[in-house]
Amino acid sequence: MRLSNLADYAIVIMAATARKCGGGRVSSADLAQETGIPVPTAQKIVSKLSAAGLLRSTRGAGGGLQLGRPAAAISMADIVEAIEGPIALVSCIDTGDCAVEHECSVKPHWPVVNAAVRGALAEVSLAKIAGSVPAQKEVA
Repeated sequence: MRLSNLADYAIVIMAATARKCGGGRVSSADLAQETGIPVPTAQKIVSKLSAAGLLRSTRGAGGGLQLGRPAAAISMADIVEAIEGPIALVSCIDTGDCAVEHECSVKPHWPVVNAAVRGALAEVSLAKIAGSVPAQKEVA
């Protein structure tokens, strides 16, 4: 499984926003420059993140973007779902479109797997990604 470039870039943009904002506002052009993401791509991502309520946009003098809620209250799962939609590793769960559904013994198990993946992503907050909370070391 691999995230799309847009989802990956969205995480990078959200981390940059969290680091830059500190209560202030930042423009999508500033975020594009800081992250190296092309401006049109950054604008597309910002639009999706704003529609999901993860970013808030203010127009006019002194306007710009800021986080829609505190960085600690935004998870990687929130960001990925804002770009990709619900986390589902196989399309048959999401769309119900399956050529072998009548013979499939795996389908009942996919929701458990999807929930585990979403849970893992939900454990990582934007605050951790942005560096304001240290990542925890794995215990073996």
